[in-house]
Amino acid sequence: MSKASSSDIKGKIIAICTSSVKGTKKKDIFQGILMENYGLLGDGHAENQSHRQLSLLALESIQKMRDLGLEVNPGDFAENVTTEGVELAKLPIGTRIALGNNSIVEVTQIGKECHTQCEIGKQTGQCIMPTEGIFCRVLEGGKIKAGDSLKVFKLAI
Repeated sequence: MSKASSSDIKGKIIAICTSSVKGTKKKDIFQGILMENYGLLGDGHAENQSHRQLSLLALESIQKMRDLGLEVNPGDFAENVTTEGVELAKLPIGTRIALGNNSIVEVTQIGKECHTQCEIGKQTGQCIMPTEGIFCRVLEGGKIKAGDSLKVFKLAI
């Protein structure tokens, strides 16, 4: 991370979520281990060399669905890390994010194309993950937990 400088963009981790099978809601496990160039240990989306090793979604995005009358919680959109205080979808590709004390991830994709509509999308006619979720690869692994800080770094030019 020697070529990055800290910005004033800070937030926190609300939940760490995992499931063993892709395409399903994830369960909040409160803490987890990020493995370099792999993802969240024990999660079905973790994969060597993938650019989508870890998914993040802001609690503010989940709140938009709650405001529509849905009872949804962290993990319901199949995100690994639920955050608060940072507009994730506005971060450019290549942005680095420090999660907790040791982990660093790099934004590789904003949103996703849903090949089949998820359960939330069926209920509301829309889903937030395709437009507001982000995907990252893990540059430096480590233990992360709910309540840990999140810091956004901008690449030095």
